[in-house]
Amino acid sequence: MPKEARPSTGEQARQHALAQLRQAILHGEMAPAQRLVENELAEQFGVTRASIRAALIDLESQGLVERIRNRGSRVRVVTVDEAVAITECRMVLEGLCAAKAAVAASDDQLIELTDLGTAMTKAVADGEPVTYSDLNHALHVRIREFSGQQTAQELLERLNAQLVRHRFQLALRPGRPQQSLNEHLTMIEAIRARDPQAAETAVRAHLTSVIEALRD
Repeated sequence: MPKEARPSTGEQARQHALAQLRQAILHGEMAPAQRLVENELAEQFGVTRASIRAALIDLESQGLVERIRNRGSRVRVVTVDEAVAITECRMVLEGLCAAKAAVAASDDQLIELTDLGTAMTKAVADGEPVTYSDLNHALHVRIREFSGQQTAQELLERLNAQLVRHRFQLALRPGRPQQSLNEHLTMIEAIRARDPQAAETAVRAHLTSVIEALRD
């Protein structure tokens, strides 16, 4: 957004600051434990300190920022133990979404999942872990959307936002994309077969594997 078009105060300014900060954290532009100085951020985004402070409070509620007494705010550090606990919750919710997607997805949506699987296979074959990670994320998002389970989608959006750093680290681990690919293809095949039980089982198996990788 051009600087002159940025709202400097009010609700629009808070929303602008919130969107920009959230994107920066999720894209790795702001690293875990990085201090978030209100004055600097207000100048960077062309809004007031009050707008930045309100945005940081929102991000704290989303689990992306932590406020430390007498020290201000910083990007929240998600420990391995926390990442495992979050993934255990994902297992239940994503399993539910996969089961529902197996029943509710349209034929065109099943083709989209197949195409994502093909693109993921190519990314692994070409040795492109970052591309694979992005496609991996897209697949999980599509399955959630195709499930029609809005409550689970909203919960998972918050949970997954906290795992961005760990997701990229796993994608860059030698051999991990190849193993992950097979798990995702199994998920896709179960949904394409319109077998909700197999779809849920495949998701749980995949996320069990993720937990094991996190703990390694």
